[in-house]
Amino acid sequence: MKRIGIFTSGGDAPGMNACIRAAVRTALANGLEVYGIYRGYLGMIEGDIVPLQSSDVSNIIQRGGTILKTARSDEFRTPEGRSKAAENLKKFGIEGLVCIGGDGSFKGASVLYEEHGIKTIGAPGTIDNDLYGTDSTIGYDTAVNTVVEAVDKLRDTAASHNRLFIVEVMGRDAGFIALRSGIACGAEAILVPETPTYIDGLIQKLREGWSRKKHSSIVIVAEGDESGGAYQVADAVKKNFDKYDVRVTILGHIQRGGSPSAYDRVLASEMGYAAVKGLISGKYNVMVGRQGREIVYVPFEKAIKHNKELNKYLLEIAETLSR
Repeated sequence: MKRIGIFTSGGDAPGMNACIRAAVRTALANGLEVYGIYRGYLGMIEGDIVPLQSSDVSNIIQRGGTILKTARSDEFRTPEGRSKAAENLKKFGIEGLVCIGGDGSFKGASVLYEEHGIKTIGAPGTIDNDLYGTDSTIGYDTAVNTVVEAVDKLRDTAASHNRLFIVEVMGRDAGFIALRSGIACGAEAILVPETPTYIDGLIQKLREGWSRKKHSSIVIVAEGDESGGAYQVADAVKKNFDKYDVRVTILGHIQRGGSPSAYDRVLASEMGYAAVKGLISGKYNVMVGRQGREIVYVPFEKAIKHNKELNKYLLEIAETLSR
């Protein structure tokens, strides 16, 4: 393999730039030519592909987002679109790809290999931390820290006004951000998609807290929780428990941005390095993962199809400490 391409796809995540930097410099150090593909699969289809040198990735390790941009592409979902993408890759002489993204990005890479033989290694870049086969994904640690910083500030004003803040965090299908940030900021309740939500139980917990003179509270809700989200939870609480001044805060895309944490910078650097070294050694259709202290290569099929479970131990801790 003499020439590889690098692209980011799906939602952006803090640390993607650190991964790009690591992949580019590892490739160059091993005698490979490197091309950056702008705007993910859309740029692949449109031929938005440029050579990258070491200087192109200078001074980006501390930046959030992705210098290669990212975009959705409905055209790539069609055989014709994927054919265009493959033709462009072959026109530029690109023999292998480093894909930094989530499960949808890896599904696209798998189909591209099946139909056109394009070899790809994935680096898991998603704040949701919902990919099977890795303890942590690029951007997850930073997103959790962003939530904790915001909730710490909300708790100050909650304590000043006898308020209950219902805080909605990202997590359409998974509650990893909600669970870890909820424990870290001492939330009185954490609602996640993986466990049933009982509004009556939540209200009872708030009543018990009020009876113990707990006159401010924080409830963390993952956006995909079965309750319907922060506003629905707030409405239910207001109807049945009027002691608190109930307010809703939706953190939204603020969780995607910002300078990556030291942990995410190191993790992204490891994964970018391992992705290129994997391509050189003949690995493809796999995702780079971290399990314990080891870097591993997990088949795309496993990473995509298997559901990553919430840590039951952390769920027990959250329930115990919120009493």
